[in-house]
Amino acid sequence: MGQEHEGINIFIMGKKYKVPDSLTIMNAMEYAGYQLVRGCGCRAGFCGACATIYRLKGDYDLKVGLACQTKVEPEMYLTQLPFFPAQKSEYNIQELKATAEQISQFYPEIFRCIGCNACTKICPQDLKVMQYIGYAQRGQIDRCADESFDCVMCGLCASRCPAQIVHYNVGILARRLFSRHLTPPAQHLQNRVEEIESGAFDKEINELMSADLIELKRRYNERDMEA
Repeated sequence: MGQEHEGINIFIMGKKYKVPDSLTIMNAMEYAGYQLVRGCGCRAGFCGACATIYRLKGDYDLKVGLACQTKVEPEMYLTQLPFFPAQKSEYNIQELKATAEQISQFYPEIFRCIGCNACTKICPQDLKVMQYIGYAQRGQIDRCADESFDCVMCGLCASRCPAQIVHYNVGILARRLFSRHLTPPAQHLQNRVEEIESGAFDKEINELMSADLIELKRRYNERDMEA
């Protein structure tokens, strides 16, 4: 028989529940009877949908984390954040230039950064968040895009920033600028798009569109995998 885990008390939305101490916050909520239909995402730390805010007994500090990664602790008080409420600028990427001035036009708060590094310390992906904001300030779009590449847009960095920077939106703008204006066009991709538009794959596409779920799963599981 497997090792049994002790039960601990946690509080979800102010209500007390007893759950096994081996669970993540997400699993503990389901154990307590909550049906998660939003804010559960990939359940593996890749999508950033399950941002959670919590406080531990006797600790004045509010803590944040991803519910699918963070384990429950005794007397944990927690609540879910369906998304982090932050300003998101609208722009036409085709009309922009890959410069620091362009980023500052939409996110001028990047120049209020005080270098506290709280954004980096809280990042569940261990990204150097303050570093890529520094790259954005200096117009190093390629380095900002690379450093922020693994961002899952959970918003926890912004929740800790005293300068009110929306780091993840800055990062995605840098990646879009890099992709649109700095990366050479992929000729092989353009060739494939032209083949699709010419009808070269109409037969295969129609077969997939008419296949049932079982057949689609079979093809997916038996597909050729790149090394």
